[in-house]
Amino acid sequence: MDGQLGDAELDELVAQATVDAYDEEEQLTGLYTMLVEHLAVPFKTVVLGVEVTVKKVDLLPGSQIVAVCTRGRHRQAIGILDLPLPDPAPDGAEWIEAYRHWGQ
Repeated sequence: MDGQLGDAELDELVAQATVDAYDEEEQLTGLYTMLVEHLAVPFKTVVLGVEVTVKKVDLLPGSQIVAVCTRGRHRQAIGILDLPLPDPAPDGAEWIEAYRHWGQ
């Protein structure tokens, strides 16, 4: 991702993800599907000063998309909007920005 996307570009990504969605839950599922398809995992990032590996994204009951992070045998789900991204961000990170834009 080369810097921030503009509102029009984010609107277009959201439109792609939610084209056949009838309600908020279906829109969330559409955005989650785009993240699964486009976000390049695994990737490493730093959470609270500790390097972790983001293995996948998941959709939790209660309408939250999370990043499943691991370090050794430990595993933790972190809200994808709370996840600090590495620099450079992984391919497909624009879908995280589209999800943030959709939720505003």
